[in-house]
Amino acid sequence: MAEVAPTPVAAQTPGGTMQWTSGITPVLQNVVATVNLDVKLDLKTIALRARNAEYNPKRFAAVIMRIRDPKTTALIFSSGKMVITGAKSEDLSRLAARKYARIIQKLGFAAKFTDFKIQNIVGSCDVKFPIRLEGLAYSHGDFSSYEPELFPGLIYRMEKPKIVLLVFVSGKIVLTGAKLRTEIYEAFERIYPVLQSFRKVQ
Repeated sequence: MAEVAPTPVAAQTPGGTMQWTSGITPVLQNVVATVNLDVKLDLKTIALRARNAEYNPKRFAAVIMRIRDPKTTALIFSSGKMVITGAKSEDLSRLAARKYARIIQKLGFAAKFTDFKIQNIVGSCDVKFPIRLEGLAYSHGDFSSYEPELFPGLIYRMEKPKIVLLVFVSGKIVLTGAKLRTEIYEAFERIYPVLQSFRKVQ
């Protein structure tokens, strides 16, 4: 089946946020980023000397560190690579990564801050109407997989932008796989008219 792809129309609102034609802007829930501290790390030392760190090498080969502001979690590997999860925006993700790097520096490691990269952005929204998932799965079989006995949502793999959407009967949508927030917004704008056409009549 051909994918319905209306051109998203974005307008700048007075607050500076993008307002799309659907009138719904997905909220960013989680930004996952990586950074390279460019130094070999002794994870045992970090775990012993940092307040907010846990390390169980039998379970996982990284120190898990958390900070409250911005509320995030970092996985710190002995190679000097770090993964930061839980930030609600790209800027907060970068800020958190810098804070973790500073903690590592204060512990006596010559940590740098290189190759910061957003790996995944997760957004969600609610279209506020129930959706006929069977009909959507049937019409968009090339993009959809729906096995309600395994998972309650329909998984929709959009090609352009390359985003995976989880669509639930309730009208709640989760979008994942983006490297840029605009991809989240564009994917939602493309799927919105499709969802409207499979609106469940109450």
